[in-house]
Amino acid sequence: MNPLLEVSGVSVSFDGFKAINNLSFRIGPTELRAIIGPNGAGKTTFMDIVTGKTVPDSGRIVWGGKRRSGFARSEARIAREGVGRKFQKPTVFEDQTVQENLLLALKADHRPIAVLLYRPTQMHLERVGELAEEIGLADALRRPAGELSHGQKQWLEIGMLLAQEPRLLLVDEPAAGMTPEEREHTTAILVAAAKTRAVVVVEHDMEFVRRLDCKVTVLHEGAVLAEGSLDHVTADQAVIDVYLGR
Repeated sequence: MNPLLEVSGVSVSFDGFKAINNLSFRIGPTELRAIIGPNGAGKTTFMDIVTGKTVPDSGRIVWGGKRRSGFARSEARIAREGVGRKFQKPTVFEDQTVQENLLLALKADHRPIAVLLYRPTQMHLERVGELAEEIGLADALRRPAGELSHGQKQWLEIGMLLAQEPRLLLVDEPAAGMTPEEREHTTAILVAAAKTRAVVVVEHDMEFVRRLDCKVTVLHEGAVLAEGSLDHVTADQAVIDVYLGR
C-alpha cells in the first residue's frame, strides 16, 4: 500500500539551530502512529512541516502520491487538502452548543455569503448526530460547549476536525489533564478514527501510548531515533539513554 504521507530527508534550521535534521517518515492511509521524544526533539516542528506552516530548507514531502511544493499554506488550505490538526489546548466556541460547534465545522461552503445564508439541512443534522455518537457526546448536543469538562472539550474538538473529513489527523497530547475514564474513551475515539484515515498522536504519557497499541516513532534532535512497537523502542539502548533515562 502506498503511503499517504512520505517525508524524505527533510531538514529545517532556525537561526543556525537544526530543529529537524534529515528526517524521514511515512504513514499509510489508515494507520495510527504515536510520536514520542524528549522536549526539543522536533515533534512540534515536524507537525508544522506536515501542515505547511513551516517550509523545510531541504528534502521532499509526498502527500497523497504527489510531491508537495515548498511554499507555506494557510490553515484553510491545509484543511481543504485533508490535514486536520488538534493542538494541546482545546479551542471550541464555548458560547455555542455542541451541536452548533459541530455544524460550524462541517465540510461545507465557508465563503462569507454562504455562511450568512446557511441553514442546516436534515443531512447536516444527521451527520452531526453521527459525529456526536462517535465522540461520546450524543447526550450533550444541546449543552453549551463552555459547560463541558476538559476531556469532553477535547472530544468535541476532535469531532470538529472529523467533521472536515481529514485524510490525516494530527493530535497533540490529547491525554493531558484527563481523568483515567476520559483517557480510555479518548483512546477509543482515536483508534476508531484510524480505521478510515491516518492519525498521528504526539504524546508524553507512555501509559496512554501503550493503550493506543500502535507503531511508535521516537524523535531526538530532529531525527528518527527508533521506530517500532512500544516494547521495541523502549528496549532500545539509545532511547533509554536520551529519553527514558532522564
